[in-house]
Amino acid sequence: MQNALTARADYPRFESLDTRWKDNDVYGHVNNVEYYSYFDTVINRYLITEGGLDIHAGAVIGLCVDSHCRYHAPLAFPDRIEAGLRVAHLGRTSVRYQIALFREGAAEPAAEGGFVHVFVDRATRRPQPPPAPLRAALEALYRPTQEPSS
Repeated sequence: MQNALTARADYPRFESLDTRWKDNDVYGHVNNVEYYSYFDTVINRYLITEGGLDIHAGAVIGLCVDSHCRYHAPLAFPDRIEAGLRVAHLGRTSVRYQIALFREGAAEPAAEGGFVHVFVDRATRRPQPPPAPLRAALEALYRPTQEPSS
């Protein structure tokens, strides 16, 4: 059974992204692999700008350990994307994000996905709690939800 699509109101944060000419495949729409790049961009932009994540020298980094995407409608260059972001689960050293990609102005998402980061010590790669400013930024997006089933 297919879950209902999420609504814009389900996401506390939005980022705008532009599709790029190279994102289209031979079928004239954005290739499936590009959706994961959009997810990664939206998440990391938020972590850097709102949580102070130092991707170059910070002691703690986030590693992706799981990701998935459900496709509902095609996107294509030159579409503008409005990406919704929320935190569905926040553990001591991990976070589960949910992301929805809306064509600009659309009521329903073209795609919905999930992404799990485990925060680790940069040197040892052992799990570490995120620094306080980063955790606060994650808490600001926390909306406990059920993960969509396939």
